[in-house]
Amino acid sequence: MSSKKSVQSAAMEKDAEHKKTLYVSDLDGTLLRSGQFTSDYTNRVINSLTEQGIKFSYATARSLVTAKKVTKGLHARIPLIVYNGAFVMDNETEEILIANYFDESVREVFEDLLYHEVYPIVYSYIDGMEKFSFLSDKCSKGAREFLETRKGDRRSNPVSTSEQLISGNCFYITCIDDPQKLEPIYEKYKDSYHAVYQNDIYSGEQWLEIMPQEASKSNAALQLKKLLQCERMTVFGDGRNDIDLFEAADECYAVENAVDELKAAATGVIGSNDEDAVAEWLETMAVKK
Repeated sequence: MSSKKSVQSAAMEKDAEHKKTLYVSDLDGTLLRSGQFTSDYTNRVINSLTEQGIKFSYATARSLVTAKKVTKGLHARIPLIVYNGAFVMDNETEEILIANYFDESVREVFEDLLYHEVYPIVYSYIDGMEKFSFLSDKCSKGAREFLETRKGDRRSNPVSTSEQLISGNCFYITCIDDPQKLEPIYEKYKDSYHAVYQNDIYSGEQWLEIMPQEASKSNAALQLKKLLQCERMTVFGDGRNDIDLFEAADECYAVENAVDELKAAATGVIGSNDEDAVAEWLETMAVKK
């Protein structure tokens, strides 16, 4: 075989390998710059690579609505992992590809929260419409401030009773309150549900997010990997809540601004989110290495 044919054959094999790999990036602090947006460069790279057949997704705690706002310009038809893995949805059609809902046992959690005067924001599908419900007169200061950032959102559903709060098909619970109230609840339910207990990256408020056990970035990514018939998975992240995603991957890269714990678990450390490091890695490494 001639040298030219050998190079062409190797390139074709490498191209096929990349098309069998699922690339998944965290959003806030990783794919997004600190101003909460994807740069023109990141949008251009990902749009171009996915057109060439590279399989890419991002995984976020955000809803589809807010995720698409901060990734404006990312037009590729890609599957998106939202609500920390509760759903995988199509970026263009907004079709739900994979769903993980609570079962009836979650009522015990609601009763416990209300008994301890923790008033959550509850995400559900009600009559086929996505809504986030909350008791307007009971919300904590942190919850009120968060809801203020969602003013005018078509999903907003203020309610007056606890029964209305938990109506519909629930899939996500957000509690924003004092650590003294939230930590015992986290400890109680962390093994029964997928619970994330951390400070919000932007406000610094203490959050407790509770999801079905099946709903996690790692599980949704593995479900998506199977759906797309990929053989490998490479992921990118910045926070402790990305550790399970790193553990599920074949390769994992922490951005420079990531927490030390994640860097220690990474295959390698790349540039920062403000340097568009994920897009740069994808452009220079995913198609060339």
